[in-house]
Amino acid sequence: MLIAGPTASGKSAIALRLAEIAGGVVINADSAQVYADLRILTARPTVEEEARVPHRLYGHIDGGVACSAPLWAADAKAAIQHAQGLGRLPILVGGTGLYLRTLLDGIAPIPPIPEAIRAEVRALPVAAAHRLLAEVDADAAVRLRPSDTTRVARALEVIRGTGRTLAQWQTERVGGIAGEVRVVPLILSPPRDWLRARCDARLETMLGNGADEEVAALLARGLDPALPVMRAIGVSELSDWMAGRIDRATATGRAQAATRQYAKRQQTWFSRQFPHTWPRSHLQLDNDSVDEYATKLRTEALTA
Repeated sequence: MLIAGPTASGKSAIALRLAEIAGGVVINADSAQVYADLRILTARPTVEEEARVPHRLYGHIDGGVACSAPLWAADAKAAIQHAQGLGRLPILVGGTGLYLRTLLDGIAPIPPIPEAIRAEVRALPVAAAHRLLAEVDADAAVRLRPSDTTRVARALEVIRGTGRTLAQWQTERVGGIAGEVRVVPLILSPPRDWLRARCDARLETMLGNGADEEVAALLARGLDPALPVMRAIGVSELSDWMAGRIDRATATGRAQAATRQYAKRQQTWFSRQFPHTWPRSHLQLDNDSVDEYATKLRTEALTA
């Protein structure tokens, strides 16, 4: 079973209830929830929720390590196989489309980039890297934001290291599991106004539950600001508040806005990247409808 959707759409609640009634294992497919440092700020399942059914790939990576789609996909394959070996239903749940696409469709067989080239590219200011990328891969330069440090550097290092553009490599895919397993998908796509309100309310709840203390502990580690965990939504906003650069209300508003924008991007991505034949749900989920919907999914997952 695969349950995907934007942040705050209710997918974790459905996955939890489905796992309870179908004998399932919940497997995380959210790129922020893999990190051990940010349970509250990334809305990972609580300790109590994790005790109700088996959960895998939540908080299993230290924030000082950069997880990637291929690394996660390898872990997810192992988690799926383990669940199947126990006779349990694997339930993938998350909102990171790239992770899910990598797992299902595989990855481009790009060879390792020589370390000297990687170091040279990564040392460039992002504006300079973007200008150089435009000279050798104009399509990528147009497609990528000039401020997108990670993706601009990756596109530039790939063409310098292999002589082929990233887009050319991505026409080839290896290692996907879509042809090996039966996927029963569900995409949650609730109304925008309802989702925006949920995003705002959840951020307030996070702050009430100690998200600021969580971020303070993360900052105390002195990690590289470029690491994914340091770029999780809310980290920079709460950091500015705790440093006295902005007040709490401003930090909250900025984090809420970033969350809403992220949810909007997720909905757009899912609408374009996954097959149109995959079922979409526009339900505004509450406790009663979660139970009812999970029961319906149980039948679909076990009989498809």
